[in-house]
Amino acid sequence: MVQSSSGSSSSSASAGNGIPVVDLSPFLTAADETGKKKRKAMEAVKEACSEYGFFQIINHGVPTTLMDRALQLSSTFFDFPDDEKRNFSAPPGAPLPAGYSRQPLHSPDKNEYLLMFPPSSPFNVSLTRPSELGDVAEEVFSCLSKTGSLIEGIINDCLGLPAGFLSEYNSDRNWDFMTALRYFPATEEEDNGIAPHQDGNCVTFVFQDEAGGLEVCRNGVSWIPATPQPGAIVVNVGDVIQVLSNNKFKSATHRVIRPKGRSRYSYAFFYNLLGEKMVEPLLQFTEHLGELPKYRKFQYGEYMQLRMRNKSHPPENPQDVIHITHYSIN
Repeated sequence: MVQSSSGSSSSSASAGNGIPVVDLSPFLTAADETGKKKRKAMEAVKEACSEYGFFQIINHGVPTTLMDRALQLSSTFFDFPDDEKRNFSAPPGAPLPAGYSRQPLHSPDKNEYLLMFPPSSPFNVSLTRPSELGDVAEEVFSCLSKTGSLIEGIINDCLGLPAGFLSEYNSDRNWDFMTALRYFPATEEEDNGIAPHQDGNCVTFVFQDEAGGLEVCRNGVSWIPATPQPGAIVVNVGDVIQVLSNNKFKSATHRVIRPKGRSRYSYAFFYNLLGEKMVEPLLQFTEHLGELPKYRKFQYGEYMQLRMRNKSHPPENPQDVIHITHYSIN
């Protein structure tokens, strides 16, 4: 059974006013002897990736108690004085900005965050306050990495690719990262938390508190909510999957609207790609279908550098911001 995130049950992944909700239990238990439940879940994921680029997952294997504890601990951390939080920032000259950061004043995004790389990464900042935060964050990272592998495999099969194709193509997990975020309460003047954008990676996973505010643009026209559900994780397709599938699966535009009178807390896990990897539409979705590629080949790391420059040196003209359309073939 598939639900819309507005809470109504449906056999269709596109029903209801919110984004679809997919039960992953058939992939994690041995009870589905005929495979019927697994096939229905795959159909729901395929429709969600084609129509929305977003869906929520339940019964995904990540303990709800762990997610709740992680949100509580991040809330405690972000309530510390600014000077204390800055003690957990990356040192000057660090190659990667791990640890605590706050969006610069010129940024349209109004949040602060902790950035974490795989637990074995030497670039991580040790999170010792609150005392449990570091261990809990590492456990969350490990769990979401496993969820990423599961979803990548499901997407692989939904696209009809050879078994294990995406996992072999994207086998290096050293580029994954996770953020714990606090969005400040909305003001009378503005309520933007994160400006409308698409994610440049493969797949993103988000779990959030009850404040809500994450919205997905449907067909370039209307905004629909990713309504928080207890224990659910939001999944969205990134630009890499959109390009590989030649737009069969979409990397949807989304944003965060800050709530009034309270902060919003969430975690986002980015299932990434090795920077040296080349990305282009696969033959299965171009030549084999008699269709032209919609993108030219590019190096993933180059694209990430361009996207980072969007943030570090925002162009005066919004039309000059680099998106995946930078590589489009007109």
